[in-house]
Amino acid sequence: MTAHTTKTWEAFAWEGREIAWQRVGAGPPVVLCHGTPFSSAVWRDVAAALTESHTVYTWDMPGYGRSSMDPTHPVDLGVQGRALAALLDHWRLDRPAVVAHDIGGATALRAHLLHGRDYASLTLVDAVMLRPWGSDFLRLVRDHAEVFGALPASIHRGLVGAYLDGATQRGLTDDQREELVEPWLGERGQAAFYAQIAQADERWTVEVESLLTEVSCPTAVVWGADDAWLPVEHAHRLADLLGAGRPSVLDAAGHLVQYDAPAELVELLRRGLTVT
Repeated sequence: MTAHTTKTWEAFAWEGREIAWQRVGAGPPVVLCHGTPFSSAVWRDVAAALTESHTVYTWDMPGYGRSSMDPTHPVDLGVQGRALAALLDHWRLDRPAVVAHDIGGATALRAHLLHGRDYASLTLVDAVMLRPWGSDFLRLVRDHAEVFGALPASIHRGLVGAYLDGATQRGLTDDQREELVEPWLGERGQAAFYAQIAQADERWTVEVESLLTEVSCPTAVVWGADDAWLPVEHAHRLADLLGAGRPSVLDAAGHLVQYDAPAELVELLRRGLTVT
């Protein structure tokens, strides 16, 4: 496969949406999948480190980041799994390595198990998959999405920032927080923020939970020891179901391992990526 060094953002038209994606580096392909309420921005430093040896693909899920945010478009995990499958076809990637965080984990597993996309390897980082998942805040908003959607803009901004701060053990820098909050601002962004939470439903993970033994690629599980959103017990359960061996648990890291322990995460990925 020919390596690429594109650094500009591209737009992939899919089912009336535009999915923003980026490709950097040269070498075997690695696809990085983000979670909620984040964007591909969480992978920036990790992606930069991996470009020394790989072509790295990042993308913003429909309804997130730079991708289209149409309130009439569903953004549930069923949609995201189909979107990833379509992107892999668009990129003409037959067997990339995939690294997936949070609901990106369920998205990658759905693309593999339900839509037949093959991977050279799959690394799941603090991944949403096993019940119960979702923070107390997520469940509260999901049950009262219309009320939260009507919040004054200034209160909404503060709420989103405080929510994001809970994803880290070390705390976000001002720049990191601003970058992650910004897509959710304005009338469109605020509506999209509560829409994606309202559509968080365990039925999408239940649908593939019984299929985890059918994952056909080498799989690894990485977790933050201090993840307050998905306790580390999930890592051990998930690794057992996947036959992935002992999970790699990173000390002093919360849910956003990419920010709390970037060097340790990059080292694990460099050692574990299997790309042929």
